[in-house]
Parts: sequence; C-alpha cells; structure tokens
Amino acid sequence: MANPANAPRKLWQPDTDFINRSRMTDYLAWLQQRQNLRFETYHEAWEWSVAHPEAFWVSLVEYFDVQFHTPYTSVLSTDKMPNTAWFSGSTLNYAAHIYRQETTPHPAIIFQSERHSIREISWAELRQQVAALAAYLRSLGVKKGDRVVAFLPNIPEATVAFLAVNSIGAIWSSCSPDFGLASIVDRFRQIEPKVLIAVDGYQYGGKAFHKMDVVAALQEELSSLEKTILIPYLEPKVDGTTLVDTVLWPETQRNKQVSLTFEAVPFSHPIWVLYSSGTTGMPKAITHSHGGVLLEHLKYIALHNDVQPGERFFWFSTTGWMMWNFVQAALLVQATIVLYDGSPGYPNLDVLWKLTEDANIHHFGTSAPYLVACMKQEIKPGTHYAIDQLRSIGSTGAPLPPEAFDYVYQHISEKVWLCSMSGGTDVCTAFVGGCPLVPLYQGEIQVRALGCALYAFNEEGESVIGEVGEMVITQPMPSMPIYFWNDPHKERYHSSYFDHFPDIWRHGDWVKVTDRQSLIIYGRSDATLNRQGIRIGTAEIYQSINKVKDVADSLIVNLELSGGRHYMPLFVKMPAGQPLTDPIRKNITQQLRKDYSPRAVPDDIIQVPDIPYTISGKKLEAPIKKILLGKDPGKAANADAMRNPDSLAFYIMFSKKIKL
Repeated sequence: MANPANAPRKLWQPDTDFINRSRMTDYLAWLQQRQNLRFETYHEAWEWSVAHPEAFWVSLVEYFDVQFHTPYTSVLSTDKMPNTAWFSGSTLNYAAHIYRQETTPHPAIIFQSERHSIREISWAELRQQVAALAAYLRSLGVKKGDRVVAFLPNIPEATVAFLAVNSIGAIWSSCSPDFGLASIVDRFRQIEPKVLIAVDGYQYGGKAFHKMDVVAALQEELSSLEKTILIPYLEPKVDGTTLVDTVLWPETQRNKQVSLTFEAVPFSHPIWVLYSSGTTGMPKAITHSHGGVLLEHLKYIALHNDVQPGERFFWFSTTGWMMWNFVQAALLVQATIVLYDGSPGYPNLDVLWKLTEDANIHHFGTSAPYLVACMKQEIKPGTHYAIDQLRSIGSTGAPLPPEAFDYVYQHISEKVWLCSMSGGTDVCTAFVGGCPLVPLYQGEIQVRALGCALYAFNEEGESVIGEVGEMVITQPMPSMPIYFWNDPHKERYHSSYFDHFPDIWRHGDWVKVTDRQSLIIYGRSDATLNRQGIRIGTAEIYQSINKVKDVADSLIVNLELSGGRHYMPLFVKMPAGQPLTDPIRKNITQQLRKDYSPRAVPDDIIQVPDIPYTISGKKLEAPIKKILLGKDPGKAANADAMRNPDSLAFYIMFSKKIKL
C-alpha cells in the first residue's frame, strides 16, 4: 500500500534475512510454539504484552531462562504504581546471569582511551579480576545491602568494580570524575557508602585533570566511608599514602586463586542508585532492583536492539549517565562491550568512527547532539572508514532531528539500522525504540517497547493518535524505581511522576503516536513554549535551527509575563570566530516561519559564548528560564551538575540587563 502523501520518507526497511535472523523473530516464534500465540505484526505483539503483563513478563523469564535461586510465589501484585511488587518470593543475581554467558571465542571488553591504545580483555581475565575484588570487599566486611560508590571514568576497572559489588549483593553507585565536588557529595552522602573506588585523575580533550584533592575531600565529606580503593590511572606511580584508609587497586587483585561466587538476593533488592540531574535541587536517588533491571535489559538489548552473541556493542557514555549501566547489559547476551574514555571530539569528531573501524563495532550508540555535530561539520564516516560491519546506530539523550536521519543514511551507511530510543534514568532503559521487524521513517522512533503501555494523553487524560500529548505509562514495568533513597513515604516519588494523572506515570515529555504506531518525541513538557496559547515544543525549534548551517547550537525559552505579555529569546552559539550577523538572523527567522509559523519566531536572537548542558548532555532550558525571570541563580541551577558551569555567567548578566 502506498504511503499517504503527508507521510515522512521511509529510510530503512529490514530485508527478509535481517528479520529472520533477529532475536525478536525468534521470540515471537517461541511464543507461537510454546504458548500458541500467533501475531501477524509487531504491533499485535505489543498490544498483547501490555494487555497481559503477567503473561508477557513470565514469557521473558522462560524465554531467557532466568535462573531463580528460590521460585516466585506471584508475578505481579495488585498494588497500583509505584507500589507494585514483582515476582515476590524469588531470589536471583544480575551478575550471575552475565557470567552464564562467559565464552572463550570472544573478548568480554574492548577498551581505548585518549591515553591508551586499543586492547582486549578476555572473559577469563574479567572473571579473575572480579573474583579478586569481590573477595577483597568481603574481607572489608562489605555485605549484601552495603553501598559501594565509584568516582571513575569509563574504564574496564569500573565494569570490574560493578560486577564485584553486584556479585556480593552490595549496592552500586557511580559518578564520573568530571562532576564537581559538591555535586558528588550531594549524591553519595544520601546513600552512606562504606567503600569508595576512585581514580587519581583522568584525561579529556588532550588535557590531564588531577583529582587527588577531590578524593581527599570526598573522604572528609562522606563520614560513612571505611575504606578507599585508589586506581592509579593518570599517574601509574601515584602515592596513595597521602589519603587516609586507602589501598591501591593492585592490592585488591593479589588473590589470583579465589573463585567467583554470587549472592542470591530478592527480586526487588537494590542493584544500584542512579541520580536525577540535580540542576534545580537535590538530586533524586533513584533506586532500581536486581530482577527488574535484569528482565528489562534482557528484553531491550536482545529483542529491541537485536544484539547477538559475539557482536560488539558500543555506546559513548560516562559512569555518571544511565547509559553506562545499560552498556553492561550487553554482557547478558554474550556480546562484547566496547568502552572509550575521552572526548568524542578530540582530536576531532572522527575519533569514534575510527574506533568503530578498529574495534569492529556492530552496534554504535551515541547522543543526538553528537550526530548533529558530525552532520554540521560534514563528517563522512562511510567514505573514510571501513565500517561495513556496522549493523545499528543508536541515538538518545535528546530528540534526533529529521535532517540528522538523512545525514546517517547519506554519509554513514545506506544499510545501517538507525534505532533511536527514549527512556531515561528513571527506568534505566527505553520506553520507545528500535524494532528489527518494521520500517524506519524519517524523524520517527520505530515502536513502543514490549511491555511498555505508553500513550499520548491530551489535557483531558484521553489517549490520542496523531496528536502531540503528554507521554504517560499506564501499566507498571519491573524496572521502574523500587523507591527513591531516603524517601520512606514515597512523597518525592509520587510528586515526580504521579501528581498529574492519578495512578498513571507522567514522564514529562511531549510525544506523538502516529497512525503507523511509530513515535515522535518533542522534548520536555516542562520546557514547552506556551506562546499566546499555542504550545510549541523546543525540539521543533531546534530541528528548524539545525537546518541553518551557520549556527553551532541554540537554546530557546519563553517567559510568560504580566498582562498576557511574552518574551521569547533565542540564544545561539556560533562556530569559533564567527559573529552572528543580520543575514544569519534573517535565515533563522525565515526557516522558523517556513517550518512552523510566525509564533515560532523569537523576539530576540542573541549570540552567546556557550549553551548550558547537564553532565548527561541535556540543555538547561527550565533553569535558564528561571534565571531570566529573576530567580536566584544558585537556586535555579546547580553548577556542579553541569558539564559547562561557566556558561551560566552570560545568562546571569543578561538577566540583569533585560527589562521585562
């Protein structure tokens, strides 16, 4: 059947071989054989998965042969979100499921950094290191439920540490070393860790950053600490004696003969604590469960991302972003994880594409801003690198504009599967993302993930198709947080997701579900531009401005003022040394008028030195809006939770000059 005239272009269609080889096809065939369930389309399977959640999640347990040490007595309690209990009575261990995939033919980890050439780590080597560290932690008295925190870059030792902590039932939490001290303390102090694992420093963008003073300050600020394990990363001969109760990493690796064992923990036992951005207040300590994360990661990595045994899975991340935790899940399906520590732009934006060639990466994950940056600099990986093995490109962190979809297929690969995803720290997975069975259309995410009852709600709380609405989840998922740490009555939990629609998770994004069941994300609903009664998603503005080649980056806010007045400034960052000229302003205005309407045209277009971002790569639209409205900058935005805190100075100064 022909596409409707207004439908976006189809950019990718899985061929018969791709479909037949996929894990999704295998799972659906298994359902037909084992449970006599036959689905003609993926959407039929999705409808079944959300209409029959107990049957669906049990099917994943059986399909992936999840190993319970004690069996479950019930699958799903009748409690409403967020109090739903999953697989009550059962015990298991996440790391144990990783080691069920241990293999000899393929490495467990491939690692490269700005300081280190590419190298491989075998499964046997990984097992030995994890076993040694786990034994050392046990010797310190670390046990089930204790917290171990990490101040580490994206290096193999971070994976070793996580697996060791997880294997003994302790609780993991990490921050990357580019976090500010206050931001780290705000996170770690909440959970009272017993052990800190840290580095002496790291390198980024060709520059060394020494962090021994930060490690010392953390020891002083975290009164619960009993021991620090220091990894000599920047300086191989670092002197750890300058720190109290500290042992160097090699000391933890001396026991070469100890065997690796796994502590069975309840399904709902905490696996790790992740954190909200903390840009406007104390970071929420989001706590997930062993079992919930295990089921969700098996589902998404295997079925939606189609990662196969022996393939190599890469996602550019730091240990402070949930995508680092998600990367570890590729080990659950006998894949090799590829780690990179350093800047994605040093010495230039080609560095990760060169890594794709050298490490033979099959699945390449990144952020939408990185792909947009490559597009604007006209990087052509498909021409300059041998990357024919690349099967998929994943994108997340922000909506990917349609022109970036075209860039992928024109300059990276005509055959690659672009499987954008959107989810978040809240669930450490994706609500919406890829599917190896259906086509990909320009500017769209392919499907709602199995088991995720996601809908677009209008203001009356009604599900709508073909209209932009609030993204909501109407049924519980096992990887939803079990709680926020130090939130015993779940007050912060409720206020974060359930205040708007009773008993329904409101995620805070604008979304459209198309009549093809694909999706378009329009950005955060709390950053919406409510322009004289017309709602405009900030992502729509950025998509339009991305077409203006002269602009490197941008940020827009709308200030609702007294008397029904509005002030909507657009802040633009220009390439180094290039001024914002009147012709460029005119190009921006014309592009916005062409793509949307006169209401999308800003009142002012202002050149700025930089666009403010969180450490995880999200623009600070809401905090900048508060600063411009006169709120105390220290309360509007937490500089320690930012990637580039110096960027705030311009907006603070600008707020004092404008007359509203």
